[in-house]
Amino acid sequence: MCNMAKFNIGGQAVIEGVMMRGPKEVAVAVRKADGTIDVDVQPVHSVQDRYPILKKPFLRGVVVLVESLIMGMKALSRSAQISGDEDEQMDDQDMALTIVVSVLLAVGLFIAIPTWSMRFLQHWTANSITLNLAEGLLRMAIFLAYIGAISSMKDIQRVFQYHGAEHKTIFTYEAGLPLTVENVRRFPRLHPRCGTNFLMIVMSISIFVFAFLGWPNVWERILSRVLLMPVVAGISYEIIRFAGRHDDRPWVHKLILPGLLLQKLTTREPDDEMIEVAIASVQAVLPVDESRKVSLPVETKALALAVEETVRPGGEAARD
Repeated sequence: MCNMAKFNIGGQAVIEGVMMRGPKEVAVAVRKADGTIDVDVQPVHSVQDRYPILKKPFLRGVVVLVESLIMGMKALSRSAQISGDEDEQMDDQDMALTIVVSVLLAVGLFIAIPTWSMRFLQHWTANSITLNLAEGLLRMAIFLAYIGAISSMKDIQRVFQYHGAEHKTIFTYEAGLPLTVENVRRFPRLHPRCGTNFLMIVMSISIFVFAFLGWPNVWERILSRVLLMPVVAGISYEIIRFAGRHDDRPWVHKLILPGLLLQKLTTREPDDEMIEVAIASVQAVLPVDESRKVSLPVETKALALAVEETVRPGGEAARD
């Protein structure tokens, strides 16, 4: 494995393609109906660049979550258009409406319904901690049922194959190997920094955070959970960052194991053409020198890395 520092990249599967976010750019690679790969690269304009305080722990997670949601919706819209659904392109107003509706549905399904359902448990107990814990367990059950339901849909299964291609390609890049189909194929499709893993952590952390909020009326309970969700997301993001850096530690691996197992539903083994799309997406967001290295054959790459260790970036020979 190469010891050189790697850029932090991540992404998501889209319709017939993969979106990747790199240090400076985001790329959407999509397999077109004629078999070619369309790659669209756009600069990343993060609010964190204007307000550095938002890069601090527990704040950065909320920013990343919101920005990822927006970029993900844009990527889905573009992929639908490029892959053949010309009518699927959304303008900014459609995008905003879709996000609002999605958030409202999520609040209804994962917050309102579980907390309202606890009215039936109040016949047996009035203990607020017990009710909050039961609500959290019901929320987790609804989440798992939802994932299980959508994973059985044929169209979604194809998206999940691209999800697997995304993970395998990122693993290959992080291992310092050339981005070839053969190399990518060898890696697992379950990644510790996956969004599925993040959602599982969010569900788990929310159980403990909400357990001590008392038991006011249903509207106050819904409002308190919505207002505290950024706190839960911030904590969860720091956990998944730590897990991504230290997955080689046995106790860390056990901690995120439920999220990894859940990825068995949200990822599928990709075919070679899907891997090619994921590779194109990763290469598009890497700086030119880095992209060139991951595209080199093993022998040539080894020589290039040996030269890099003895020469400074400006061409000056390294000195002790």
